[in-house]
Amino acid sequence: MALRVVEEAVAALAAEHRSHLHRLAGWWPLLADLCFSDLVVYLRGSGEHRGDYVVVTHVRPVTSQTIYPTMIEGEVRTAAQRPLIAEAFDEGDIVEGEIDSAWLGEQIRVRAIPVRCRDAVVAVLARESISSIRRAPGELEQNYATVFDRLAAMLSVGALPFPGEEDRLSDGPRVGDGVVVSDGAGVITFASPNAVSALIRSGVGPGVVGRSLVDVGFERVGLSALVTRRPASNEVEMPTGSVVSVRCVPLLVDGTVDGALVLVRDVTDIRRRDRLLVSKDATIREIHHRVKNNLQTISSLLRIQGRRLAEPTARAAIEESVRRIRSIALVHEILSRDPDEDVELGDILRALVRMVEEALVSPDRPVRFVVDGDAGKVPAPVATALAVVLNELLQNAVEHAFPSDRVRVGEVATVVLSVENDRSALRLSVTDDGVGFPDGPVAGSGDSLGLSIVETLVTTELGGTIVVVSAGLDPPRQGTRFEIEIPLTA
Repeated sequence: MALRVVEEAVAALAAEHRSHLHRLAGWWPLLADLCFSDLVVYLRGSGEHRGDYVVVTHVRPVTSQTIYPTMIEGEVRTAAQRPLIAEAFDEGDIVEGEIDSAWLGEQIRVRAIPVRCRDAVVAVLARESISSIRRAPGELEQNYATVFDRLAAMLSVGALPFPGEEDRLSDGPRVGDGVVVSDGAGVITFASPNAVSALIRSGVGPGVVGRSLVDVGFERVGLSALVTRRPASNEVEMPTGSVVSVRCVPLLVDGTVDGALVLVRDVTDIRRRDRLLVSKDATIREIHHRVKNNLQTISSLLRIQGRRLAEPTARAAIEESVRRIRSIALVHEILSRDPDEDVELGDILRALVRMVEEALVSPDRPVRFVVDGDAGKVPAPVATALAVVLNELLQNAVEHAFPSDRVRVGEVATVVLSVENDRSALRLSVTDDGVGFPDGPVAGSGDSLGLSIVETLVTTELGGTIVVVSAGLDPPRQGTRFEIEIPLTA
């Protein structure tokens, strides 16, 4: 119900006004923190709520307690319940006063600020607080309230958000991290305790009031905001090696820069961890690269040794071992480019097909390979075992599914590798249109080292299942399909 009421109120707005409110969304948390109060955004109701006011956004402050224990988005208030909201909509001016809240049983102090887009008041932002718990504000609260008043005035005349603004305030430092306020010339008039602490750690020193933004190292961000009259943000590396995230918001009066709000946050530890992560990633990539190189060296040595063998069976065994080692090296090659815990299985499948084509397919025995389905990502250990399994199955299909006495000259054989990944399980099948294989589990695997490896890896290491079924083609080439299913969840 509440969501439908909000959607109806937003849908009744013109497209330009919806865009205006969307761009303002990042400003609400900043304004709530500056005024130490709940902020409530009202729209005019539509349909059955025409003449009423709908709460479309409710933002709690981080700097103070909330007066609403539950979120009130989607609730409807009448003009009698919120007369100041009605006045702000009708008159287009900022109004302030107190109302009785039957729900809270308290007097609520409301400051209603019209949200203007061009010449239209599209919404009203209300600062709502309980009068009985208000106390005399200190210096910090007074300065924050002054900045809030200046931003509210910009909001009421349509100067906020800034034209063409792309700088999202919600992505950077917040009021609680540290606040610096300057005049129109960039001279600092106020700095919050947290901001002073951050600047002391940065080597600037405690005495910042009266100094310029340039003196404290914020020249690039500060001058950019003051000159362009648009928010600017950057990370500043200070002389001590610390890193400070800075966001500067110009404060405008009649289109002229009258000051600036600067939010600062010490992000030194975060950036240090980022650098460590980058270094760790580089180390992992280098390890995978070296493992891949070592495996390639081993396969090259085996290949050289195989050329020296005269016995055909021994040479074939060496060549099979080379292909198995190369299939494992493929996974490490991919991990050397992207040291993620998960690997794109599609990259491995394509590389395996190319490897089998280069090693076993000849013009005299043409075989066409087809890869079908979305392989997705799988954990690196799963990818390594699968690379060996699929290498064996593809090699088995090429070598045994198409004997020369059962395949006519010039006839192209086909092997289809299908894959389905729903993130909970991985299902693969290798289907050929060859002479066929007995149905059931991997029958006869005891007589074949390759199929023994396949069965062991799938059932033991990967915890999956593998069966062999007929592809259902016409004799004498009814075809064979190896079906594998592997769980991907713990």
